[in-house]
Amino acid sequence: MSSSITQSPRSILISGCSTGIGHSVAHGLAARGWRVFATARQADDVASLSAEGLNALQLDVSDDTSIRQCVDKVLTQTGGRLDALFNNAGFGVPGAVEDLGREAMRFQFETNVFGSLALTNAVLPVMRRQGRGRILFNSSVLGFAAMPYRGAYNASKFALEGLVDTLRLELEGSDIHAALIEPGPITSRFRANAQLQFDRWIDDASSVHQPAYRAMRERLAKPGPAAPFTLPPEAVLAAVIAALDADRPAARYRVTVPTHLFWWLKHLLPTRLLDLVLLRASGDEPGHVYGRK
Repeated sequence: MSSSITQSPRSILISGCSTGIGHSVAHGLAARGWRVFATARQADDVASLSAEGLNALQLDVSDDTSIRQCVDKVLTQTGGRLDALFNNAGFGVPGAVEDLGREAMRFQFETNVFGSLALTNAVLPVMRRQGRGRILFNSSVLGFAAMPYRGAYNASKFALEGLVDTLRLELEGSDIHAALIEPGPITSRFRANAQLQFDRWIDDASSVHQPAYRAMRERLAKPGPAAPFTLPPEAVLAAVIAALDADRPAARYRVTVPTHLFWWLKHLLPTRLLDLVLLRASGDEPGHVYGRK
């Protein structure tokens, strides 16, 4: 998106800005002169973002009415134009696949997949009319490398990656580009939120995976970085800036050493050997269940 064909300031709508990656990207782009529309689901978070000097709007990506109202407000302020969208809102429901009910999976997909789809489809007609646009999706290393006890999140991010790969092909020939941001471990409230989702959806007391869940709870509650090579959210901001500023963005922007490492290992190692590496790296090995720890 070269500066010669864009208005100044460029405008971007970002979902999930209350904390972490979305919060950092919203402030970082605003500091670079972007007209940022920072959104959050809870009214208190919207108020906090406004108090920080951001143009904040309420947006629940699991609600079509909320999406429509938010996009309408953005377009009213911009005169009907929007340069970019960053689909960042998302969370994880931890738990073994055999303990995941249908409703838990629906809840996971409603935000991570269906919400990104609905918000994208709400802004695509605008970008089609103006003849250009940039749509970014916050995926994960877990969008291509599966780990145990993350089945719902893995499935949602694998699905998101397939959706975006298809969208990218369908946008070929236009000046609208879709790109995936693939962070590894990033400092955020992801673990604290994951613990809340676990308590809501998983009946660990009656699960065969109870020993592994105890280890998982310890990991989620542990202060400090979640894993080696954890980076601050500003590392994702740098990838977002690169994707927004490139005349033709890459299909994927990998962030953190683990993301780069597992991308190569996935393509180089036999599946069984890769499984062993992923089990060891996960910190939640099912050997707890079968007495092999």
